[in-house]
Amino acid sequence: MSGKQKLSGKEKAAVLLITLGSQKSAEIFKHLNEEEIEELTLEIANMRMVSPEEKQMVLENFYELCLAQEYISEGGVGYAKDILEKALGSDKAVDIISRLTASLQVRPFEFARKVDPNQLLNYMQNEHPQTIALVLAYLGSSQSAQVLAKLPTDKQAEVAKRIATMDRTSPEVIKEVERVIEAKFSSMVSQDYTTAGGIDSIVAILNAVDRGTEKYIMEELELQDIELSEEIRKRMFVFEDIITLDNRSIQRFIREIDNNQWAIALKGASDEVKESIFGNMSKRLVEMIKEDMEFMGPVRLKDIEEAQQNIVNIIRKLEEEGEIVTPRGGDEVVV
Repeated sequence: MSGKQKLSGKEKAAVLLITLGSQKSAEIFKHLNEEEIEELTLEIANMRMVSPEEKQMVLENFYELCLAQEYISEGGVGYAKDILEKALGSDKAVDIISRLTASLQVRPFEFARKVDPNQLLNYMQNEHPQTIALVLAYLGSSQSAQVLAKLPTDKQAEVAKRIATMDRTSPEVIKEVERVIEAKFSSMVSQDYTTAGGIDSIVAILNAVDRGTEKYIMEELELQDIELSEEIRKRMFVFEDIITLDNRSIQRFIREIDNNQWAIALKGASDEVKESIFGNMSKRLVEMIKEDMEFMGPVRLKDIEEAQQNIVNIIRKLEEEGEIVTPRGGDEVVV
């Protein structure tokens, strides 16, 4: 691959992963879907040589885009362009902003991200649940959680359901909703037409609300759509979240799980999760589980995920019984 050739976006991503090294690249892969991972893996495998100049160029481009994205989050596109012009010159600033909006995109309702949740609530609480759901799906989970928790109770579950079942929304609809909401705040907004909503979106929001709000919404959802409520509940606490638990809670649920299940579940666990688990076990038990992991050989991903989900179900059961506490947004911690 010659440094004089213009690299495609996929090639740049591959060069970036190669430059960052295997450990950091593995962490990035956790946030990609299977198709993206397969494409990048193939790209990396077919890449025979990367020159120092190409590595430097890709790193500089990546840094510039991250910097511009941070500026946009702080003050919008105009603010980012102004800062970049002062630092890099007008032409360079325009180039970076253009590449950013074309690839990473500026999310809809960006103006609302800078609005206090209470003020946002005042303007939106009388809107249709679908409108509220669309806006909250594009905001940060913490901000959306605060708004959702303070909505009238008759709207909370309805909005949560609409976020969970939301898929793609047409650009025309987003544009019209933005126009109406923007007019209320008399703010400038940069538009894009990305996908928002879905199960992951409402799970992130519910993970950030207080338990009382979560409990009410989940109970209402169970009455309205039992399958949807079960799917959301299954994702409310994931196996990797074990690292957020205190040692006493970890020690409590460890007693409920047999060694074979631990051996399978930990086969696909991160080093952080393993450290959290092994750090709360006896030395003898750790040795037994590690021996089981070594001698069982390769394990199907499906079996690993099933074992991890069984452990998560036990954790949630113990939490519901008040025996352990999982850290959640909106909770007050009493020592």
